[in-house]
Parts: sequence; C-alpha cells; structure tokens
Amino acid sequence: MVKALHTNDAPQAIGPYSQAIDLGDLVFVSGQIPINPASGEVEETGIEEQTEQVMKNIEAVLKEASLTFSNVAKFTIYLTDLENFAKVNEVYAKFLSEPYPARACVEVSKLPKGVGVEIDVIAKR
Repeated sequence: MVKALHTNDAPQAIGPYSQAIDLGDLVFVSGQIPINPASGEVEETGIEEQTEQVMKNIEAVLKEASLTFSNVAKFTIYLTDLENFAKVNEVYAKFLSEPYPARACVEVSKLPKGVGVEIDVIAKR
C-alpha cells in the first residue's frame, strides 16, 4: 500500500507531489532543495550551506518514516555546477558513515528557485 509521508520539519511540497512515499520496505524521498522549513524560503546562498540545509531536510523526512541516513540505499545529487562537487561531497559526507550508500551525481541546467543543489533518496527498512 502506498502511504504519503509528511513532516513540518521539512519544506512543504511546492507542487503535486509528496515529501516521500512509504511502500513498507522502501521509502522514496522526493528531491529536497535548500528551503528552510520554518520560513519557506531559500535562505542560504553558498553551496556548502545549501547542501547542509538539503541534508537536514532529508533527515527530517527520513525521521518521519522512523529511518536514518543509515537506511539510505541510494542518493541522487543534482548540481547546477559540477565544479561544486568537492564542496557538496564534503558536507554530504558529514551526515554519513560506512557502508556508504550508492550514489549518482549529475549536472543540470537549472533547479527550482534558482538553487545550486537538489538531492533525492531511496531508503530501505
């Protein structure tokens, strides 16, 4: 059974989608951008601060599903500038421990609200 997840500790969906979908064994977290859930705005301009906010948003959605980053099987990172890869990777790594999940990282031309990073995850119970 498909169950939509929602938490006020992560940004509200800005379109017709759920913050995450819980399928029992698998949880699919929608792409998170660096929106501060308290203000509903992008408050960070540097890529490191944006990545930190994105990871906190993902963490909040995972928590709603009673999961942590250790449950994440796959990350997909979208960057508007691959030159920022090392900076994003440094912040990303602070939230994880071994064994590290699978990951893809791609450069895209634009992201919502003009941000520099968006990340989605697939987690397993």
